[in-house]
Amino acid sequence: MLDAPYNQYDEDDDNTFVHALYDQIPFVHSVVYCRLKDYKGRKQKYVMNVVPLDSRLEPMFWEYVYQDIPHHFFFILDMKRSRASTEILLALDETDHIEGMMMTYKDKIVQLRGTTEAAKALLTQLTIRKVEIEGLEEHRTLILEKFEKVEKILEITLMTLKRGEEIPQLRHEVERLSINDAEDVAALMREGDPSWWREITAEKIADEMDERLWLGIRVGGQLVSLGGATIDEWGSNISAVVTHENYRNRGYATSVVSALVGEIVQKSAVALIHVETANTPAVRAYTAVGFKPCKKYVVARAVL
Repeated sequence: MLDAPYNQYDEDDDNTFVHALYDQIPFVHSVVYCRLKDYKGRKQKYVMNVVPLDSRLEPMFWEYVYQDIPHHFFFILDMKRSRASTEILLALDETDHIEGMMMTYKDKIVQLRGTTEAAKALLTQLTIRKVEIEGLEEHRTLILEKFEKVEKILEITLMTLKRGEEIPQLRHEVERLSINDAEDVAALMREGDPSWWREITAEKIADEMDERLWLGIRVGGQLVSLGGATIDEWGSNISAVVTHENYRNRGYATSVVSALVGEIVQKSAVALIHVETANTPAVRAYTAVGFKPCKKYVVARAVL
């Protein structure tokens, strides 16, 4: 999974299964006692079991994540494409229903989903010193309390587009990029947002070229705008959009995103894109292509 700066735009168009199958809970990482209030305001105590995902729980996991693909996109993607590098913990209530889940990818990237109590229980199991973590807006306080140092924190909006809702804005010639363009792709990404993409290398781009569609625009032979997407039948994600600072405000990124959407809807029923909520021009540009706000998250780079 490629680290993304949530599609930076400088202006309005640039830069941008199943409980009944089991008789018992699998090995429990921890038991957390949570307190809630009943309808009369009285405190009630219940048990939250934090357990690793295993073969017995997989049917329940898949049924759960497929109920909301955009919300659980990276859980699905990494389990399908990079299972060996992916670890998932589930937070189960007393009836073994999923209350939340936490995914760790390559001991570096963490995705947190679920109720506040589930997130709190899951975070007790997180011991990686330095992470990039994404959770719901209501998880913000828990994340800040968990880590000794938060280097950067952003509010992110997930936007989605369903097949048939696309509004093409293709005003420039867009080309498909190949492994031969890896160095240009990495250089433009680092230039576009060094705080998020400073570690991107041509080797990393090349290694993932077969798993990702890259499109770009060249002016005088120079790569000035690009976008990347993972495309699958069950869902697709535009994970990187960037335009060189000297070529912004010309509609290049909007054309790239439009071209990516055109490719996505041929195979997938839904396209996703993540954008910094405060980046109003980017939100406006993606809206023009047909994307609609879906959910909000916080993402942080933090150190224990």
